[in-house]
Amino acid sequence: MTALSSDDAERLKLAFQRCREMDGPLNEQLRAYADAGREIFPAYAAAVDRLVERLGDNGGGLNAPRPGEEMPAFILPDECGRLVALSSLLARGPVAVMFFRGHWCPYCRLNARAVIQAGPRIDAMGAQLVAIMPETQEYTGQFKADCGASFPVLTDLDNGYALSLNLAFWLGQEIQQLLSYQHMARFHGNDGWMLPIPAVFVVGRDGVVSSRFVDPDFRRRMDVEDLIEALRRAT
Repeated sequence: MTALSSDDAERLKLAFQRCREMDGPLNEQLRAYADAGREIFPAYAAAVDRLVERLGDNGGGLNAPRPGEEMPAFILPDECGRLVALSSLLARGPVAVMFFRGHWCPYCRLNARAVIQAGPRIDAMGAQLVAIMPETQEYTGQFKADCGASFPVLTDLDNGYALSLNLAFWLGQEIQQLLSYQHMARFHGNDGWMLPIPAVFVVGRDGVVSSRFVDPDFRRRMDVEDLIEALRRAT
């Protein structure tokens, strides 16, 4: 199994910085980073292709809450340890519930940055954002600070809430070996190597899902314009 060298890690870091500074839609930035990753770290890109195929064959995310269904309630701690309930968020307006893989994931950081840039438009509608990650508060706080996010970033320890939504999955031995340079056990507070499928659920004030984006391929995310339109329809 080919490990990531320090030189290649630096090349990936530079590629991320270039993609973050690109003009254009979020998914163009994500594709550019994925293309760079395939060139720099081909073993990982090929392993991700196999993982995505496995998840697709197993219906990954297919049974997550659909439009017209009630969004299951949650009460989870934010980056400061304060408990945040879905009901309290919905009392103030529609909510986009976003699942991210972790602070270490460049695709999640690009996704968060694009959403943050649209923040004034989302605020103007009276809508809200909340992010959920399977990391301890030390790392959700780091993610929030690094991205400059104003929305809460919640800890879903052991992926309990993601599991209840049929979003959580085991990464598998191949990906574990390739990502061994990441300290997942420290990030998660466990050594389960479970992650959520990145997803967005737009929930109206009535608690019902009005729109969703679920894709087993974490290299693709909900377009920001689609998110804004979904929130507009939910207001």
